Amino acid sequence: MGLLEQADAWLFRLLNLQLVHPAADDLMLFLTNWKLSAQILVLAATFMLVRRGKDGFVILLLLLIAVGIADFTASGIMKPLFHRVRPCFALDGVRLLVNQSHSWSFASSHAANSTAIASLVWIFFWRGALVDKAFTIIMIVYASLVAFSRIYIGVHYPGDVLGGMVIGLVSATLVYTAAAWTIKRFVHGGAMRSMGSVS
Repeated sequence: MGLLEQADAWLFRLLNLQLVHPAADDLMLFLTNWKLSAQILVLAATFMLVRRGKDGFVILLLLLIAVGIADFTASGIMKPLFHRVRPCFALDGVRLLVNQSHSWSFASSHAANSTAIASLVWIFFWRGALVDKAFTIIMIVYASLVAFSRIYIGVHYPGDVLGGMVIGLVSATLVYTAAAWTIKRFVHGGAMRSMGSVS
């Protein structure tokens, strides 16, 4: 085991075995299970639609695309590429709170997906009114807790979570950049060409 892997395992044991409390178990299980915490995302989507109207649908579409890219990158590319065994199967005495299948560990798709969502929310809402800033902070905290929950329940190393967060951030950035370029190139550019032809 290399130095980085040793540090990753040490930090995992600290977070999974030491910095825990029975009162936090239910919260972490709730956050880590998309089926249980889906109402949070539904409320978030509703907020976006109420605050941004028709533009909210575009934002939600970009969110779905970013999550799709992040999830595929983490689960479809990185996990088969690295073949890293999950800590609950590689280490002794892990505090495992869920029934985990024997799938690969790096990178965390939960961290990738939640970070992709929080990143795009930050891009679109942080410069808005106070309520938009509060919403952004809530979504960042939510994404951070989802990512942390994967370590807490015993199925990911901190390195897996960090890798997933980077994937989510890059996915959101790529989607936003592509969307901004498309709008500038075809929407605004088309409007300018139309005005030029009229004049």
